[in-house]
Amino acid sequence: MRKRLAPVPVEPTAADLAGIESEWPLIAAELDLLDAEITMLYAEDHGGPTVLDWRRLRRAEARVTRAAAELAARATDPGRVA
Repeated sequence: MRKRLAPVPVEPTAADLAGIESEWPLIAAELDLLDAEITMLYAEDHGGPTVLDWRRLRRAEARVTRAAAELAARATDPGRVA
């Protein structure tokens, strides 16, 4: 016997959007890190990464670390505002 599944809402709820908004700094930092990593991969085809490529990668990694730490701090202290 098959059970009927509850209908899935097509649009995100306000809580979903609020969750995405609160995590957006981390999402943006991870996208920047991914972009820097892709640049490093393509640089291998053109003689290797430059000093600026390495700096961009290190800064992107540091930004992800900071954003993750801030998000974790907000999760443990809900009254804290970034």
